[in-house]
Amino acid sequence: MLCSHSAPVPKPETRHGDALKGITVKDNDTTGILVASDQILLRAGLRELLHTEPNLDVVGEALDENETIYLTGRLEPDIVLMVVLNRREASIGVTKRLKAQHPDIGVILVTSCEDTTFARDIIRAGASGYLPTRAAQSELINAIHAIRRGDLYIHPSMTRCLLYGQTSPAVARVPPRKPLTRREAEILGYIAQGHTNRQIAELLFVSVRTVESHRARLQGKLNAHCRMDLVRHAANLDIR
Repeated sequence: MLCSHSAPVPKPETRHGDALKGITVKDNDTTGILVASDQILLRAGLRELLHTEPNLDVVGEALDENETIYLTGRLEPDIVLMVVLNRREASIGVTKRLKAQHPDIGVILVTSCEDTTFARDIIRAGASGYLPTRAAQSELINAIHAIRRGDLYIHPSMTRCLLYGQTSPAVARVPPRKPLTRREAEILGYIAQGHTNRQIAELLFVSVRTVESHRARLQGKLNAHCRMDLVRHAANLDIR
């Protein structure tokens, strides 16, 4: 006598199961990015932008803080790109948890909050990038590549805000050894804005070597040992 068996009841799909739909598998030559935002349109826009860039791949999307933590562990992206329109304290907490669990991961904040206190706190929490929502698309791409190289990327406008709000007293007490020429002051201003030597050369229609020579003289006159010293001197001298 044959016994009839009822069909197995499918398990209900979890919310995390929904989040995993449509994910892609990252290969070794690409930078895997997890996009985190509670705004559907923003996530879609970022996904389309990043898909146009070679070697960048959106491996998943997260709706909130819990999904961000879960999917980061599940998908192992290289970078978590968080759009923060509010919930600042929550984003700081998520960043701390991400860096504690995944020390090598890069965290980029794109935010409508251009507040120096928040910027300082989120960087201390472990974020590698900080951009305002008004930043150009190219700046976001530059930030991603910079962070993959192991650098810190802060939007130039926020760099100036952070430094003008907190200038090193040691730098502030040291005047230039010699007066700056007009060209040196101009180049110092571009350095303070976050431009590279090549970008400055293009803006001034000179060679990169010429910019490097001016920069070397600036470091000598200002007793500056690195780019950050030059930026602080620019703040002290009110050169923008």
